[in-house]
Amino acid sequence: MTVRVGVLGAGTVGGALITRLVADRDAIRLKSGVDLEVRKVAVRDLGKERPFNLPEDRLTDDSLAVVTDPAIDVIVEVIGGLEPAGDLVLAALRSGKPVVTANKELIATRGQEITEAAKRTGVSVMYEAAVGGGIPVIRPLAESLSGEDIDVVSGIVNGTTNYILTAMAKEGRAYEDALTEAQRLGYAEADPGDDVSGRDAAFKTSILASLAFGERVAPWEVETEGIENVTAEDVAAASARGEVIKLIGSARRGVDGRVEARVEPSSLPADHPLAGVSGVTNAIFIEGPSVGRLLFTGPGAGGQATASAMLGDLIQVASRGRAPRVRSAHDGTPRRQVLHR
Repeated sequence: MTVRVGVLGAGTVGGALITRLVADRDAIRLKSGVDLEVRKVAVRDLGKERPFNLPEDRLTDDSLAVVTDPAIDVIVEVIGGLEPAGDLVLAALRSGKPVVTANKELIATRGQEITEAAKRTGVSVMYEAAVGGGIPVIRPLAESLSGEDIDVVSGIVNGTTNYILTAMAKEGRAYEDALTEAQRLGYAEADPGDDVSGRDAAFKTSILASLAFGERVAPWEVETEGIENVTAEDVAAASARGEVIKLIGSARRGVDGRVEARVEPSSLPADHPLAGVSGVTNAIFIEGPSVGRLLFTGPGAGGQATASAMLGDLIQVASRGRAPRVRSAHDGTPRRQVLHR
């Protein structure tokens, strides 16, 4: 079965995914039973050199034409941001095309609208790569743990801030020095605002909280504090207590039954499951009465890791055709009933 793929965007993640789809096409087909053909790729600059080898007529600067092309079966969105990504994703779903995306801002902000559009046409929206890069956590939360009365979900979901805090703790660097080093190594953007302010982590925490507790938690409902005001003295004081400071996104159900979600620098004891997670590594910790403590850890960013998660979603969508979508709290349907608390 040949599934024709249209890709929107060919930056770091998109380029890595397309490279794998082209170079490993035969291996993917033999292992999964699905032949994934990159039919069209929408890019901003047609003259830019790319890491993958595709015929020139497979590249276009018209994203909407890719979405509406009847010769394309599934859309992969790696543009990022809210627009034009949001309208393109909705156009794809309305055309009856499944969508695979890594866009945490889009899923956190417009997830309900997107899920409802997918529901109307009976296609899938897959977003495993939106949280934790290559860490498989979305599908376990949405499916495997759908019957679990989860107590808490928390995690280190931003590699840039974790690298900075790790450098401050292990090397005694000041915040500005650690940030400069992260930028030099490519772990932080020239404008690191979304990362160090906690905004990026808030989008991801919104998604995790919505799935874990079966109700929508919007990103603006996540109380957010970044790491800009964490000093070398704060890190040293925590170390003297046998603790470590991490930027943690967490969610739990409060005594009033409402989901409480926050992102903030937190001082963790050395025996906490997240305390030893260093560098750009991400980790998500889930605790529930039946499953106990679960820890998902791995590379949380980067083209290859994120592309791996997107490829898994793409194979699942292609294998199932018009597959049941991943369960989501965004559609307003309760994922489970809380019988007691």
